[in-house]
Amino acid sequence: MKVLSSLKDAKNRHRDCQVVRRRGRLYVICKTNPRFKARQGGVKR
Repeated sequence: MKVLSSLKDAKNRHRDCQVVRRRGRLYVICKTNPRFKARQGGVKR
């Protein structure tokens, strides 16, 4: 999984990619090609 400062390009890598918010972080998940997974967001204080 890549940690990125912007997920704009990450969600355009594959047509099945979707942006999901979990536990205060943004994730890009891709069911068909899991190597496109990415995360944005740091430590929540």
